[in-house]
Amino acid sequence: MRRRWSWLFGLSLAMLLGLGVAGCDSGGPGAAVGEAGAGIAEEEVEAAPDFTLQDIEGNPVTLSEFRGKTVIIDFWATWCPPCVFQVPELNKLWQAHRARGDVVVIGVSVDVDGVEIVRPWIEEQGVEYTIVLGSVELAEQFGALGFPTLAVVKPDGSVDSLHVGLIEYDTLEELVAKVAGSASS
Repeated sequence: MRRRWSWLFGLSLAMLLGLGVAGCDSGGPGAAVGEAGAGIAEEEVEAAPDFTLQDIEGNPVTLSEFRGKTVIIDFWATWCPPCVFQVPELNKLWQAHRARGDVVVIGVSVDVDGVEIVRPWIEEQGVEYTIVLGSVELAEQFGALGFPTLAVVKPDGSVDSLHVGLIEYDTLEELVAKVAGSASS
């Protein structure tokens, strides 16, 4: 077990250092990797990779079932220290939009040990939004370079933007408003 944690810590450290070298937008934490209308040609914008994953209760959650809503997907891991700080911001966003039903927040755990390690973590952190069990491979399909990485999916199912690092509530609301504005035009 100690060897696994050492390996995972080394991997997460390497990924974080790689982010610094890659220079993902000089915007700092929560920097956008790619946004439609901000350097990405319209024809390059693609549909989000669809997935069906199990939540911690074993129920299937399919991304395409949320067409017509803005979907915030947070790729995270229990072994990722910064991921802890994203939870309150996502809880606040979920609380603000839950009654309206216009925004869905999904946390995708990339932990290989599954629900046995994920469930206690989400209980300890007080996560209120849906958590599903995913993989690093799925995160990479979305373009994640490290964790946490947040993908914003438009109501039409296309990826609006990808953000690496921590994102505060106000920025999340700006992203949601931008997507809502582009959907109505």
